[in-house]
Amino acid sequence: MKTALISVSNKENVVEFAKNLSKLGYSIVSTGNTAKLLKENKIRTTLISEITKFPEMLDGRVKSLHPNIFAGVLADLKNKKHISELKKYKISPISIVAVNFYPFEETIKRNAKLKDVIENIDIGGPSLVRAAAKNHENVAVVVDPKDYGKIIDEIKKGKITDETKKNLAAKAFLHTGRYDTIISRYFTENYLNEMFPDIYNFTFRKIQDLRYGENPHQKAAFYGSYWINETCVSTSKQLQGKELSYNNILDANDAFELVKDFDVPVAAVIKHTNPSGVATASTIDEAYKKAYETDSKSAFGGIVALNRPCTKKIAEMLKPVFMEIIICPKFEKEALEIFKEKKNLRLLETGQIKKDYKSMDMRKVVGGLLVQTRQFPELKEKDLKVVTKRKPTKDEIRDMLFSWKVNRHVKSNAIVFAKNNATTGIGAGQMSRVDAVKLAIMKSEDKCKGSVMSSDAFFPFSDGVDEAARAGITAIIQPGGSIRDEEVIKAADENGLAMVFTNVRLFKH
Repeated sequence: MKTALISVSNKENVVEFAKNLSKLGYSIVSTGNTAKLLKENKIRTTLISEITKFPEMLDGRVKSLHPNIFAGVLADLKNKKHISELKKYKISPISIVAVNFYPFEETIKRNAKLKDVIENIDIGGPSLVRAAAKNHENVAVVVDPKDYGKIIDEIKKGKITDETKKNLAAKAFLHTGRYDTIISRYFTENYLNEMFPDIYNFTFRKIQDLRYGENPHQKAAFYGSYWINETCVSTSKQLQGKELSYNNILDANDAFELVKDFDVPVAAVIKHTNPSGVATASTIDEAYKKAYETDSKSAFGGIVALNRPCTKKIAEMLKPVFMEIIICPKFEKEALEIFKEKKNLRLLETGQIKKDYKSMDMRKVVGGLLVQTRQFPELKEKDLKVVTKRKPTKDEIRDMLFSWKVNRHVKSNAIVFAKNNATTGIGAGQMSRVDAVKLAIMKSEDKCKGSVMSSDAFFPFSDGVDEAARAGITAIIQPGGSIRDEEVIKAADENGLAMVFTNVRLFKH
């Protein structure tokens, strides 16, 4: 009679699985609550303590850690010496190990006390799974309840195939790797007190396959972090539309992260990870209208992000416009009805916005990983250093603070023009700062007169200031710190501009 060891924290479908195994001639060995559940369902079950000849000890910390179990799991049945040793010590080989672990991930997510966290670090389970996966030529290791049906089907056909055993072993090592990584992250963050430890472990679970990567010939998938403590594209729910692509996710992420930065109603239109228009207003309807009008030409085929629910009025304004995605906390029923006519339009609903910038920003490079903090300071009027003869007006200060916040989300070199809490021109991703100014002027289509200008880094020369002044810019917010700051300030004074320094650079690559 073959033996199956079943000890699971996730008891989904385990009773049906054990019943089928028992009918197919398997002897069931189990532990604790799993054994109790199987017996309650009239499945003949041998307690693991009957095999080990030891009771479960130390409040369940020691149950399966015994040679009578591990020898049965690790024995190579093609090895005569192994067979001889099993017979000598009267140990039965174990051919199926169905084990999943104490819910450590769920425990830390509910902010449990340290004692509960520690007790949910599984020892025997991962040891059994690793042992079974190592010996996968002889043992089928099952960590996912979704695989129970496949196991039963193959046994009914004669045997569990070698291909299936290899597949299960791979899934098992992924399972133990993820489990250990989450534990290591918890201890690193709570015990090590090092922002950037020598070893950086992380784990992600697939959210979905994507239509394609950056280009149609590239394959792609989207993975989510094990613990997401904020509202973001990774936690959003797609309500309608085509499958998402790699670029869709990138654009939706950048769009939503921009609007998350604001507490007042704000709308952003994003194209290729850069905003074409951003605006705040007393209502989200007006904010969207102002954001779209910044650069309606570039908005074609873009992404709309809102930090308030999408209303019927916004849906009506969007009806004649081609957009790829709308991402926002909620869609009003009337808006959803209107969007039904645009079947390919992707609607992503995030739920109520929750911010948490403690997680790291990670970017993959070939052969490595770049990791940095995400937090930026929140500038207020008192943080601005006026460096010109003319001081900015209250309206200019308001618009400078708005444009500075938008600038954090524009690729460098970046220039943002703004007036009345709305962008009037954006110059993104240029190799020289003066070209970024010229591009913002061009994109503004003469709307920038009377606007303020935000620069993500200092002006290396005065030419950018002179170009802005000729276009009608009245005030400038920039980090400062150039060896030619005096020259730049002089140019501002000569043009009658107000200028403030922030001492905070906003590069985004």
